[in-house]
Amino acid sequence: MRSIWKGAISFGLVSVPVKVYSATEDHDLKLHQVHDKDQGRIRYQRRCEVCGEVVEYADIDKAYEEGGQTVVLSDEDFESLPVERSREIEVVEFVPDAQIDPMLFEKSYYLEPEKVGVKPYQLLRQTLEETELTAVVKFALRQKTRLGALRVRGNTMVLQALLWRDEVREAEFPILEEEVKISDKELKMSSSLVESLSTDFTPESFTDEYQVQLRQLVEAKLEQGESIDTEATFGVAATEEGEGAEVLDLMEALRRSVENRRNAAREGKAGGEKEPKEEKPAPKRRTRSAG
Repeated sequence: MRSIWKGAISFGLVSVPVKVYSATEDHDLKLHQVHDKDQGRIRYQRRCEVCGEVVEYADIDKAYEEGGQTVVLSDEDFESLPVERSREIEVVEFVPDAQIDPMLFEKSYYLEPEKVGVKPYQLLRQTLEETELTAVVKFALRQKTRLGALRVRGNTMVLQALLWRDEVREAEFPILEEEVKISDKELKMSSSLVESLSTDFTPESFTDEYQVQLRQLVEAKLEQGESIDTEATFGVAATEEGEGAEVLDLMEALRRSVENRRNAAREGKAGGEKEPKEEKPAPKRRTRSAG
C-alpha cells in the first residue's frame, strides 16, 4: 500500500507521527461506456464553455458563484488555509464505542506509526482497546475539514472519517406516525424468527453475488459471443419480478419462516454440523461518574 498523507495524532502533550493509508477499495468490475451501434468507446472531455478548448485537469481551478459573482479558487488558495496546512489528527475527546451513530461513518484509513512513534502508538492502541473507548478527532484531508473516530482493528489503529451532523438527513415519513397494533402473538413469533437467525457476524462468509454473476456473464460472452445462453450460464431461467409470488398474511409468513429455519437446523444437525457454542454474557463495563 502507498500512504496518502502524513501527520501526527496528538492527545494532551503526546504526539504520535503516523502515515495514513486507504483501508477500503472498490471490488466492482471496471466497466466503460460504448456506442451500442459500433462499440466505439465513449469518453468524456473537459471542454471550456468560453473558448471551446479541451482543458487538461492540471489547468482547472474551482469556483463558487453567488449573486451573479464568481470567485475562483486555485490550489494555492486552498493550501493557504491554516487548517489545510495542519498535519495534526487532534484528539478532542474519548467516548464509549456504542455512542457513535453508524450513519456518520464515511471512509476508513489505516494508521501506521513512524519508527519514532511505535511506543506511543501501541500505548494509545492498547488503552483504547482495554477501555472500550473511541477517540473523537479533528483533522484536515484533501481540502476538507473532517471529524473522525479513532478506533482499534486487530493490532492497528483505524481512522474513520465521520460525516458532520448536518450532512445526515432526517427521515420524515408521515406513514410511520400512524398507530399500528402489534399483537403479543405476532411479537413472539417475530422474536422466534430473529432468535433462529441470530449468530456471530462473519463478513468473510458473505459474497457479492452480483459481481460474481457479472464476471460469469463477461467470461461467457468472451467465450460464446453474443449468442450466449443465460439459462445454461447461470443454471436457472430468468423470471419476471414477482412471478409466482404467494401472498401471505403476516402471521402465516412468520410461522412458515420459523418452521423453515427449524427444518434447516434439523437437517444441518443430521448432516454433522456443530451447534454454535453458547457464549457467556459479556461483563458489564464500569461507568465513570460525572465530575
